[in-house]
Amino acid sequence: MHKRIVILLVAVLGLSVTRVQAQDPMFSQFYANPLFLNPAMAGTNICPRLAFNFRDQWPSMPGTFMTYAASYDEHFDKIYGGIGVQFWGDRAGEGGILNTYNASAMYSFKVKVSKKFNMRFALQAAFQNKSLDWSKLTFGDMIDPRYGFVYSTNENIANYINHINTLDFSFGFLGYTPHVYFGFAAKHIATLSLSGKTTPYSFLSGNADGNFYDMLKLTAHIGADFDLKRKSKKETSFGDISISPNFIYEHQLGFNYFSEGLYMKFYPFTVGIWCRHGLTYKYDEPMLDQNGQVILAADSITPLTQRTNIYNSDAIIFMFGLEYNIFKVAYSYDLTISRLASATTGGSHEVSVQLLLPCPKKRKAIKDLKCPSF
Repeated sequence: MHKRIVILLVAVLGLSVTRVQAQDPMFSQFYANPLFLNPAMAGTNICPRLAFNFRDQWPSMPGTFMTYAASYDEHFDKIYGGIGVQFWGDRAGEGGILNTYNASAMYSFKVKVSKKFNMRFALQAAFQNKSLDWSKLTFGDMIDPRYGFVYSTNENIANYINHINTLDFSFGFLGYTPHVYFGFAAKHIATLSLSGKTTPYSFLSGNADGNFYDMLKLTAHIGADFDLKRKSKKETSFGDISISPNFIYEHQLGFNYFSEGLYMKFYPFTVGIWCRHGLTYKYDEPMLDQNGQVILAADSITPLTQRTNIYNSDAIIFMFGLEYNIFKVAYSYDLTISRLASATTGGSHEVSVQLLLPCPKKRKAIKDLKCPSF
């Protein structure tokens, strides 16, 4: 049973003897990890901001996914924009079958279009290391039809590549008014392999089916923040009430994720709820006639195929946050509602901590972008 779980994880991660790929990790507290969402968010707090994030996905299943991140960003008037740095790590599979480490730096250029509308354009450069422990994988020749996994593999794993280093670049855009904000990010738009390989995301040398653009990730987000009750326009006071609806779209490796969320703030408390669902496409699905028979092409041999849309409800996310002085702390729980719910995944737990440090002297401590903190 233990090794069968390993094979399941290999399938989920996209690990195989011929190809190893995985999507970027996912966080549920989108705005508690702003630089991960969009590099154009760098500097939007104006004053220095430190953010720490930890996510434990499916803890009840062997081979849990653990992701952590830390970032720093600040706006500098002299360079007309914000600077941000971020590090994140991701461990996937039991004992860390697949490990990813990413360190990046970004610059967000601010354009003041009018008194109430600003834009930011960002560039991001990242170094990424991805490692695979082949010894923790199982192969077909290890299986006995009657007794299960009893053999040693004949795969020459000692000669397989176990780590890949890449340098890639991303772009971000952000537009915002005092109450509405929207943005777009394109990550991995250009990737350079530092491992002497033509396919930067394949662990097997000579694999010609890789594509430099396989990992391209597109994110679009839009939201608003409306005050329902506010005592002062200059600062937030206890009991101030606001509401913030949000929508986020993410696309990577043929998967499309849609997240709709709503935050309710009763300062210093914030509660939120999100619904995340996915849409992917299955190609080469045989076309059927009204009797359920496969429709053939003119040669009467080749079946006609079509694209099938596969919709998947992923999770409902519940979040609670607290703000006090320079600290912002939040916890969220992802309630799995997909088919994996029957496997008792344990959902996903996520914790974030933000420190909003004091501004240097002679700089106004005014938040540039009014969006949710979590």
